[in-house]
Order: sequence, then structure tokens, then C-alpha cells
Amino acid sequence: MNSSITRPVRHLRAELALAAIAFIWGATFVVVKEALLDASTFLFLALRFTLAGVILAAVLRGRLSRKQPLNWVGGLQCAFLLFLGYALQTAGLRLTTASKSAFITGLYIVLVPLGASLVNKSMPRLTEIAGAAAATAGTALMTSGGWDLRLNAGDILTVGCAVAFTAHMLSVAHYSRKMDYERLSLFQVAGVAAFSWLAAGTLETPHIAWSPRLLFGIVVTAVLATALSFLLYTWAQQHTSATRAALIFALEPVFAGLTAWLAAGEAWTVRSLTGAGLILSGIVLVEVKPAPPSRHQEG
Repeated sequence: MNSSITRPVRHLRAELALAAIAFIWGATFVVVKEALLDASTFLFLALRFTLAGVILAAVLRGRLSRKQPLNWVGGLQCAFLLFLGYALQTAGLRLTTASKSAFITGLYIVLVPLGASLVNKSMPRLTEIAGAAAATAGTALMTSGGWDLRLNAGDILTVGCAVAFTAHMLSVAHYSRKMDYERLSLFQVAGVAAFSWLAAGTLETPHIAWSPRLLFGIVVTAVLATALSFLLYTWAQQHTSATRAALIFALEPVFAGLTAWLAAGEAWTVRSLTGAGLILSGIVLVEVKPAPPSRHQEG
């Protein structure tokens, strides 16, 4: 009786947390873009995730000292997949347009429910398929300048990014139920920092020009968009499915558009408004008939 009452509350809190993360990530898009003018990509990521790792370690110091399950394989797997997603997206962005990169990256919204069904050896629900399709169409309208889907080398790399983010989301959904979410969060952040430092020294010529906008970008993204967000994200995935998380994260371009409109005066168009409506419709389609709690929770 008590568990049947608290379970919906936990699901609601988890999905509200995911929506808050989508807002943070969308709202910090302009901040990151400005900061990257003064630092190379991997070096910025290294500084961002290093600071976030230090913050998380300090905040979770008391919790991490307790004897809790430790899964090095799971933590490293999640960290590497997350880094791989960022790396492929960044490499692809140099060879394709920003709008096509955003649209192709959004393919993870479709791939997550398909991947979850493959892992669980079950057929995806019709509402999941319809919701993912609507959210993907909305993402396309909001981020793509057109419907030209010819792929170049950058597009192919970005497809790999979408696959990596899909695998990361499914991995977090799996391992967050096998180890404490605090430690998994720290593993991911510290792991991405390590991989980013390695990439900065081998895959690019690092450069940095210290400026107020760079410092602001590093602090904001490290504290809000990384430390806080990944802690909330890993906790939330214990109480909801990877499919729902993917659909909720489809709100990110909506929040990014709102932030750009408020901060930079970018106008909303019929295309972007329609896209926002489709994304929200996709989320509603899944919420109308939620999947049974055990559906996406079996490892």
C-alpha cells in the first residue's frame, strides 16, 4: 500500500528532475558557445569536467566513505560512452553544419526505445514508437534548416555520436540499479575529465585565452550543467525508464530556443513553434499509457 503510493511520487520526482536537467543544458547553450571562443574543445571539456569532479568528490565525500557497491566496469563504461558521444559530436561538427549535427544527434530519441526493447528482448510499445517519432520530428523542425539529409563524413561521425549517447543512456539505466548513484555520477564525471585531458593532448592543439566569459562558462557548466545535472540524472534513472528520459531530454532544444529568444533576441518561427509542440506531444504520448515499472528495469 505504502510502496504503491510512493512509487508514482518517485517517478514524478525523477521525471521533473530530468526536465530540470534539460532546462539547464538548454539554457547554458549560449554560455558554452561563447566560452569555446577562448578555448579549444577538448581542453574546455577537460577543465569543465575536472572542476565538476572536484565539486562532486567534495559534496559526496561522506557518502563515498561508506561501504557501498563498487562497479569499476560499469562506471568506466558509462564514462567512456559519455566521452565518446561528446568526442564524435565535436569531430563531426567541424565537417557538417550545426543544424544537421543537432538533428542527427537527436536520433538517440528514436534509438533509445529500440535499444531498450533489444536489451529487454521485447517489442516496443506503440506509444513509445509514436512518441519517439513525434519528438524526433519536432527536434528536426527546431534544429534543422531544411530536409536535406545527404550525409557527409561529419554527418556519419554524428550518427556515431547518437549511437554513443544511446548506449550511454541505456548503460546508466542498467548500472544505476547495481551501484549507488552518487559513486556512478562521480565515476562518469571523473572518467570524462580523464578522457578529455588525453584527447586534448593527442587529438587537438590545445589553446586557451583566459577571459571572464571563459571563466563564467567553466564555472556554470561545471557546477550546474555537469556536477548537479549528472548527479540528478543518475539518481533519476533509478526511478524511470531510459525511453522516458530520452523523450524528456527532447525538451532541451525547446529550452535552448527560449533562452536564445530571451538572451539574444532570436525570434520564434512557425517551424520552431511546431517543433516544440511535436516534442511536447511526444512526451504526452508516452505519459498517457506508462509502461509497467518492471518493463525497462530488468537488467
